[in-house]
Amino acid sequence: MINLEAVHQRFDGVPILHDLNCRLEERRIGVIGANGSGKSTFARLINGLILPSAGQVTVHGRDTRTDGNAVRALVGFVFQNPEHQIVYPIVEEDVGFGLRNAGMRGADLDAAVSRALARFDLTAHRNKPAHLLSGGQKQLLALAGILAIEPRTIVMDEPTTLLDLRNRRRIGAIIATLAQQVVLVTHDLDMLADFDRVLVFDGGRIVADDKPAQAIAHYQALMEE
Repeated sequence: MINLEAVHQRFDGVPILHDLNCRLEERRIGVIGANGSGKSTFARLINGLILPSAGQVTVHGRDTRTDGNAVRALVGFVFQNPEHQIVYPIVEEDVGFGLRNAGMRGADLDAAVSRALARFDLTAHRNKPAHLLSGGQKQLLALAGILAIEPRTIVMDEPTTLLDLRNRRRIGAIIATLAQQVVLVTHDLDMLADFDRVLVFDGGRIVADDKPAQAIAHYQALMEE
């Protein structure tokens, strides 16, 4: 359960989001809108990367303003560019980063890292420098590190923008199999066909909130104006 109540967001005095009231309960939620519409700011509010200028954001009962560490343990965030997320030079070290922060050590840590690498076909790259991976493999590495800590919700901010068609399809297939709640910000409208709900942002407001076909049609009509 993610809940935003009367949320406003400003940066340097410039309004970005206006009076958002939104409850997210569904398993698959898409977020679309033109560049600058506020959707990435919305995504960052959900896991406390930024705090609302006014209003309240709660995630699984935790307030992002007063309990940020707990929120970030519950919500994994996948960036558009995996380079912004990969913090360790060696693949296995990066996957283990969040697990070590959670207190895992020894054989348990090694087994958890092995499972995460196998899930994303990265086992052969375990001891390789992360910067030598392809763009698609880096995004898989970012996902592996997030999923290894088993968050309840995963927020993805345009995770396929830098990928070729094969890797976009692969990421889409992985998202379809995830047990967690997923909030996906994307320009790839085809990925949203089977989602439960899609939000459309325009001018810092949610202007449509519907099933994928209806929400996408609304967005497309906006883009033709």
